[in-house]
Amino acid sequence: MRRTRTLGWAVFLMTTLSWAAQPGRLEDAAKTPAEAQGQPPNAYRLDFSMNELEEGKRINSRHYSINLNAGDGNQIKIGTRVPVEYKQGEFQYLDVGTTIFCRLKEHAADVSLEVRSEVSNFATMEQGPGPHPALRQFTINGSTVAVVGRPIIIGSVDDPNSKRQFQLEVTVSKLK
Repeated sequence: MRRTRTLGWAVFLMTTLSWAAQPGRLEDAAKTPAEAQGQPPNAYRLDFSMNELEEGKRINSRHYSINLNAGDGNQIKIGTRVPVEYKQGEFQYLDVGTTIFCRLKEHAADVSLEVRSEVSNFATMEQGPGPHPALRQFTINGSTVAVVGRPIIIGSVDDPNSKRQFQLEVTVSKLK
């Protein structure tokens, strides 16, 4: 029984590897629909909005944009590297600010997005736990299908210390 199972796995593995090793098989699977037809990949503009709401009303909004080719991924990063002493005279640096990573894949009628975002800042003295500054952060990650030209909310988080909510919204536009 055990020998039959081992032999079965060996045959399965060899069949799979020989199929995948055929010329162009793996390259074709990785191509976008435009590339598969011999065209260059389409370019897109992604407009992100990090919205801050209080009791359902928008009170602040930050905007970020990036251009991507179909099948590519890239990130936006803005902030400050802050030195933190962790041993006497030895420092590590923390990235404080906003980072948004996005990967875009093209389909016939829409696009799929993989988005990872992190926002961090220093709490005010009233919000901090003591004499040292407190770092506040939140992360919104999501994978979704987006319709070109329509905004979509990737995710939202509630601030546990207030009645505020943060939303990450993106609008995908096709570039010509």
